[in-house]
Amino acid sequence: MKTLFDTNVILDVLLDREPFSDDASFLLSKVEKSEIIGFICATTVTTIHYLATKALGPQSASHHIQSLLSLFVIAPVNRLVLENAAASKFKDFEDAVLHEAACHAGAKYIVTRNISDFKKSKLPVFEPSEFINVIESLKNNG
Repeated sequence: MKTLFDTNVILDVLLDREPFSDDASFLLSKVEKSEIIGFICATTVTTIHYLATKALGPQSASHHIQSLLSLFVIAPVNRLVLENAAASKFKDFEDAVLHEAACHAGAKYIVTRNISDFKKSKLPVFEPSEFINVIESLKNNG
């Protein structure tokens, strides 16, 4: 179950943003247990480092980045990803980059709290709570 997690979902866990952190933490625990192959976009790593440094300090930010790198597959951002994102019908370029990186890396799903930003997605897109339901239904039917 190759799944790319949007930056906002990772930040929900790292910054303990209620009420979103519980579902996001549950999904990340599935990644830790290898029940989900978790992907994050390369731009997510830089964004999280920047925001975590501001919110938590440089040492804590570096620790979080190391944790993310050990837990997730990184979906690369290269020229092809950027060109495809620029040519896409997405309103937001950052979301287009994340989407194209997910497609090129072989992810099958995207989990985000901003589903409306991914209306043009070629991949199924879920909010964390919806994706938990998908996982549970697959487990019950499998």
